[in-house]
Amino acid sequence: MDVSVKRSSKVELLCPKTNFQNECREPSIMMKFIPTRAAGLAVMQAFTPAMGHSYETRRNYDYGLGKHSSVSVLSPYIRRRLVTEQELVAAALALHGPQVANTYIEEVIWRGYFKGWLERRPQVWDSYVEGLKADLMSLKRDRRMRRDVDFATSGQSGIDCFDMWAQELVETGYLHNHARMWFASIWIFTLGLPWRLGADFFFRHLLDGDAASNTLGWRWVAGLHTRGKPYPARPQNIEMFTSGRFAPQHNDLAEVTQGLEATEPDGLPTLMPIRAVRAPQTGVTTALLITDEDCNLEDFDLSNLNICSVATLTCSHLRSPLTVAEDVLAFEIGALADAAKRQNVTPVCLTASDPECLANWMAGTGAKQLLTPFVTRGPLRDWLDQAELILTARGLSISEYRRDWDDAIWPHATAGFFKIRKNIPQILAQTVLA
Repeated sequence: MDVSVKRSSKVELLCPKTNFQNECREPSIMMKFIPTRAAGLAVMQAFTPAMGHSYETRRNYDYGLGKHSSVSVLSPYIRRRLVTEQELVAAALALHGPQVANTYIEEVIWRGYFKGWLERRPQVWDSYVEGLKADLMSLKRDRRMRRDVDFATSGQSGIDCFDMWAQELVETGYLHNHARMWFASIWIFTLGLPWRLGADFFFRHLLDGDAASNTLGWRWVAGLHTRGKPYPARPQNIEMFTSGRFAPQHNDLAEVTQGLEATEPDGLPTLMPIRAVRAPQTGVTTALLITDEDCNLEDFDLSNLNICSVATLTCSHLRSPLTVAEDVLAFEIGALADAAKRQNVTPVCLTASDPECLANWMAGTGAKQLLTPFVTRGPLRDWLDQAELILTARGLSISEYRRDWDDAIWPHATAGFFKIRKNIPQILAQTVLA
């Protein structure tokens, strides 16, 4: 690809304190989380032997900071598709077969389920955004709530396990999935804090922060996703699956008898069709946009397109009206730089601020269409919707590529996970086994 673009500044590609394997807690010698495809593939290769019986029996155990050996900790890579879900499932099937790897495959497919569910009910994302604005306004007015939220997010709630998870999240940008559920349950039902403020705290700090998984995960714990079935953080469960590191007393945690479904008396919104994809036109001068929605452009055939310029777009700051963690911003910059490097280009570096920046960049390149991998519901999609209005007014268009993996899963993401589960053989036949 021969493109003439300005050189970006050099970016440090290491983010502090990751947890791929057993590590000492001493920060100076903790392993670095390297935001490149090569690093993600190395982690995948190392974890593949554990994708079978080991994962099935040990995945729920949270051994603590730097000791997450029972799970892959690949989620920051999967989130940006530096490593794809299809690659993970293929690796699991090749070594373990469908029966032994079944639990791991289901967990990988959960991400696709949540993404598709939110695509089918985008109103839930819109409701989250508006609800968060209202909660943040209430936080400004309510001194007691502000104090309680500050104690919770700084690890000073007085509940040992919760405080340790809050600190681990801020320090590392990662939490074990089981710890995320316990944390959310305690936040909502024991501390009595607004669930959207907790979801925002996660979204601002998680390296793998994803609009669908984060929003729907918190809604699931609250009893809003599977309505009337909230997730309780039980002391005996926490003690068992932290191997005794924490042993909260029964009176430390609230008894969860009812979720928050009364706050949404109208129930779930109407199911919507999956948004259509506009394929790029050949013979039209094209500008390629790389975002952290998908940093693996090698999977798309760009050979028949007239690509005149390439840009990366940083957007992690859009996750919240509050400040997003520096580690999240740095990981995104590193992933985008790696994606461009693998395309053998030096891109223009754009930031998702004024949506006119896309149109202005395209005007300078002479491109008539913008091409990017499909952007799902979330803050970047909201921003691109604004940008598309400006592009259309200038006679420009946005085209997208959507992966076969998403096309295979999303039509089934209409209700609970059961419909996805029973269609897993068909999903694998359409993708990994095709």
